Amino acid sequence: MFLIWSLLVTVVLANANDLVGTWTTKSRQVITGPGFYDPLNDKLLEPNLTGISYSFDKDGNYESAYYRAISNPAEPKCPGGIMQWQHGSYAVFANGSLTLTPIAVDGRQLLSDPCKKDTGHYTRFNATERFKAYSVGIDKYHGTKRLELTRTDGSKVHPMFIAHEQPKMLPTSTLNPNPTGHKAKREARADTGFYLISRDQLINPNRWWWLGVLMTSLGGAAFFYS
Repeated sequence: MFLIWSLLVTVVLANANDLVGTWTTKSRQVITGPGFYDPLNDKLLEPNLTGISYSFDKDGNYESAYYRAISNPAEPKCPGGIMQWQHGSYAVFANGSLTLTPIAVDGRQLLSDPCKKDTGHYTRFNATERFKAYSVGIDKYHGTKRLELTRTDGSKVHPMFIAHEQPKMLPTSTLNPNPTGHKAKREARADTGFYLISRDQLINPNRWWWLGVLMTSLGGAAFFYS
């Protein structure tokens, strides 16, 4: 029994080691670490293009960064944007599934609709992620390591490619138990817990206008999933 258990643990650890590094989608503009979230000023930093990034270390810590467009059917040329950042611990199980458990107080989200509002919602964000499976291999087209994550409903996350063999992450301990930074430029709402971010801190509306044009000409959501 001990031998069987030892072999099982070896397999799980080997699989976990495949994840180590920083991964990003094909735009290669979204990367975890201080270039996406500034914990000292409690501020999300806008990349040039949308994308997803995950980092994993060998000690069971992870970090994630999301920057996505939100379609606007009523005004296709004026989509919104959402940025999300989390970090915490991950676990790989014997059946190949993967669970990411964030540090609840540290997650951040910025929801922006700059074409309609002068303010965006900036708040804490806490969402455990569970994946039914993952795979790491060599992409035939790019010739580099590729990570694929499969959600519990069977849908897949955009493929990610290795950006750094050593994970690019902020410190893995709790960073911001209390809201900090930019106090003069934002107003807290006691009823929702959201922060109102002034227009100069919103996701750049000019970028979203051009993104809207691209979405319209290339068939909307198909642009992101090609």
